[in-house]
Amino acid sequence: MSYIEIIGFMAAFSTTVSFLPQAVKTIRTKDTSGISLSMYVVFTVGTFLWLMYGIMYPSLPVAVANAITFLFAGVILVYKLRYK
Repeated sequence: MSYIEIIGFMAAFSTTVSFLPQAVKTIRTKDTSGISLSMYVVFTVGTFLWLMYGIMYPSLPVAVANAITFLFAGVILVYKLRYK
């Protein structure tokens, strides 16, 4: 593994883990009042597109980070739609 990939995985870990507190809070409280629906739709689509890019390029750090972030963002988006 090259140092560039290590930097990529460190960046991926940092940005992906940043979503964990919001996802946990949303799941526990079901409170999505402070979350913008339009922002989360655009963000989730963007994350999916980054995931596709990471798979097609291929870039393992990009693909892994965005697969996990897409999961977190998708859960929050589903809760936003379900618990308006």
